[in-house]
Amino acid sequence: MRPPRGHQQSGYSLGRVIMKNASRASIPTLLCAGLLVMTGPALHAQAVTTPMAQFGHNIGDDYWLATYTQLTEYWQTLATESPRMVLDTIGYTAEGRPHLMAIITSPENHADLERHKSNSRRLALANDLSEQEAADLSRNAKAVVWIDGGLHATEVLGAAQLMEMAYQMVSLHDTETHRFLDDVITLLVHANPDGMELVSSWYMREPDPMQRSTGGIPRLYQKYVGHDNNRDSYMVTQPETENISRIMFREWYPQIMYNHHQTGPSGTVLFAPPFRDPPNHNVHPLVTLGIQAVGTAMHQRLVSEGKPGATMRQGANYSAWFNGNLRTTSYFHNMIGILTETQGNPTPMRIQFVPDRLLAVNDLPAPIEPQEWHFRQSVDYSITNNRAILDYASRYRETLLHNRYRMGREAIERGSEDSWTIRPKLVARVSAELAAERQAEAAGGRGGFGRGGRGGFGRGGLAPEGFQRFREPDLRDPRGYIIPSDQPDFPTAVKFVNTLEKNGVTIHRATRRFSVAGKAYPANSLIVRSDQAYAPHVYDMFEPQDHPNDFEYDGGPPVPPYDNAGYTLALQMGVQFDRILDGFDGPFEVVQGFSSPPPGRVSDADGAAGFLVSHAVTDAAIATNRLLAADQKVYWISDPVTAAGQSWPAGTLWVPATATSREMIAEIAPELGLDFVGVASTPNVDALELSPVTVGLWDRYGGSMSSGWTRWMFEQYEFPYEVVYPQALDAPGLVDDFDVLVFEDGGIPGGG
Repeated sequence: MRPPRGHQQSGYSLGRVIMKNASRASIPTLLCAGLLVMTGPALHAQAVTTPMAQFGHNIGDDYWLATYTQLTEYWQTLATESPRMVLDTIGYTAEGRPHLMAIITSPENHADLERHKSNSRRLALANDLSEQEAADLSRNAKAVVWIDGGLHATEVLGAAQLMEMAYQMVSLHDTETHRFLDDVITLLVHANPDGMELVSSWYMREPDPMQRSTGGIPRLYQKYVGHDNNRDSYMVTQPETENISRIMFREWYPQIMYNHHQTGPSGTVLFAPPFRDPPNHNVHPLVTLGIQAVGTAMHQRLVSEGKPGATMRQGANYSAWFNGNLRTTSYFHNMIGILTETQGNPTPMRIQFVPDRLLAVNDLPAPIEPQEWHFRQSVDYSITNNRAILDYASRYRETLLHNRYRMGREAIERGSEDSWTIRPKLVARVSAELAAERQAEAAGGRGGFGRGGRGGFGRGGLAPEGFQRFREPDLRDPRGYIIPSDQPDFPTAVKFVNTLEKNGVTIHRATRRFSVAGKAYPANSLIVRSDQAYAPHVYDMFEPQDHPNDFEYDGGPPVPPYDNAGYTLALQMGVQFDRILDGFDGPFEVVQGFSSPPPGRVSDADGAAGFLVSHAVTDAAIATNRLLAADQKVYWISDPVTAAGQSWPAGTLWVPATATSREMIAEIAPELGLDFVGVASTPNVDALELSPVTVGLWDRYGGSMSSGWTRWMFEQYEFPYEVVYPQALDAPGLVDDFDVLVFEDGGIPGGG
C-alpha cells in the first residue's frame, strides 16, 4: 500500500473563513473571523494543520472514522489557515446541522468569486450571450467542478476523501495543483452531514477496534428517507436535496459533478464511467460524450499511477437513464455527471477472488489480483479520480465551458422551433410498418418503401421517404406546457411547478386571461416553456418515459434497468396540463422565487351555518387536521348536494360555523389556496363525521425507508402519529392506544 502523501508546507500564513448564507435569508455562521489575509515570500514557511495533528490519525487509517463535527472543525481550521479555501453554509440538514461546502481555488480567483460564479451562470443558461460572446467568455472564465461524498452514510469512503482532498488542495505546491487552483473552482460538498455523524459515532463507539462496524445502525441515516436520499433529486423533498439543487442548478452551475459511492463490483476496486446503455433520450449527446471522455481520463490516470482494478460499462449495471439520482439529474441540466462505486472500509477487507475478473477485457483493462485491502488505499484511489477530473477540467476548460453554453443554446433553439425526439416505441412502430409494406411489395402488392441504393457503404438502408414518418406533426416536441389555474387541485399543481423551480427551471405566470390554440386559460395559469437551457429536465418531468427493450439476447430474459424506468412526475402528481406543439405567447411574467397558489377565499360568510370546501384539493387534508386538532367538527357529505348556486360532489367537506372555525378558516383559506363557501343552512344530506384518530406507524430497528417516507408525508399534511416498534405491537393494550395502525413493506411477516 502506498503510504499517505507527506505533508507539504503552505505558502501563506493566515487565510480567511467566509461562512456565507445559503440564501438571502440570514444563516448563522459556524465561525466568525476577521482575519487578515497575508501573502508574500516571508510567509511561505507557514504550514496548514495536517490530519494527524488535528485528529491524531491520517485520513484512511484502519479502524478510525471522523464524525461530521470533526470534519467541520477541521475544515474551519483549514479555511482559517489557507487563502485557497472558503467555507459556505449552504443551508441546514433535516436534523438542523449546518450544511457545509468548501470552495477551493487560488487566492486570486477568490478575490473575484462573484464574477466567476456569474460567468458560469451565463454560460449555463445561455440566454443572454451570442455565440461570439460565449466563445470570448469561455476563454477567460474558470471551470467549476463539484465533488461530493457521504450521501449514503454507511459508504464512509465518500466523506473520508472529502477531508483528504481539502487538505491536499490547500497544502500541496506542485505545479499540477497550482494549475488546478488557477483554472478551476472546486466545490467540495458533504451530501449528508447527519448520516456521517450517526455512522461514524456508531462505528467509533466500540472501544475495541476489532469490534467496530458500520453495520447495524439503529435508524435511517437520513431522518426520513435513508438511502432514498439518492432518489429525491427531481422531487426535492428533503432539505439536503434542496440545498444541493440550489447550488448546482441555480447558483454555481458546475460543468462537471462527481458523486462518490460504494461499493465496487466483486473482484474489482471500483466502477467508473463510461456507463452501459441506455442513455436517456432527452439528454444532449455532449453530456453522453463528456461522461465518456472524463471517465476515460479517470481510467487512464488510475492505470498510469499503478492503480489497477477499475471496471466500466458492462462491468456493472449502472446507467444514465433515471433522473432522480444526485448524479443523474445533472444530465438533464447539461452537466457531466460522474459516479464511482469503490471498495473500502476502515475495517480491513479483501478484494474478492473472481476468476472472470482476472482477464483483461475492454471493460476491465487492468484487472487486480485478490488481496488484503486497507481503507487508505481506497482514499488514494478516490484522490486519483478527483485529480483526474480536475486535470480534465483544467486542460479542457475552454471546451467544457463553451460546450455548456452550446448545450443550453441548442435547447433554447429547439424549444423555439419544430423539433422531434426519436424514441424506442416510435422506431419499433415505423420499422414494423415498413417491414410489412416491404413484405406486401415482395408478394406482389402495391406501394411501400423499398431498399435504398445498392453496393458500397449505403447497402442495407431503406428508401429515404420512410424517414418522414419520424417527422409527423403530431410527434413534435412540445413548445411548452400550460397548467390551467382552474383545475380542481391547483395547489398540488403549484407544488409540482415548485419542484421544477428548485431544479432551476424558469416558470411563467399568466397575468390575465389568454387563449392558445383556440382554448381559453384563466389568469394565474402557469406556463413552462421549452425554450430554456434546462428543457431536457422539463421534457422528462412532463413526458412519459420510453425505456428501450433490453434483453440478454434475442428471446432471452430482460436486463433490469439500474433504477426506475418510468417516473413522469406531472402524471404521478395528477397535474392537469396541455402540451402546446406550436409557438405561443401571452400575458406572461417570470415567476420570481417559488410559485404559490392564488389565495383562497371565504365567501358568503355572514350568517352562514357552515362552510363547504372541495375535497379534491389534497391540501384539504391539512385544513381538516388543523380543525380537528382545535376540537372543531368536520364532516364528509355522503351524497351530491346543490348549495350556494353550485353542485358539490360526495366527499365535499362540511365545517359547521363556530367562532373558532370562522377564525381558523379565515387564516387557512389564503395560506393553502382553499375556497370556503358559506351556506345558510346545514346540507340536507347524510354526512360522515370525521374524528381525530390516534395513528400508530410501524417501524423497525435500523429504520424502514417506507415508514420514513410515510412519516414525512404525515408531517407535511399534519396527521398526528406515533412511531410503533415491534415490542409495542406485542405489548398488551395496543387496541386502547391506537385507532389505526399503518404497516409498511416488511411490517407484517409472511405466512409460513
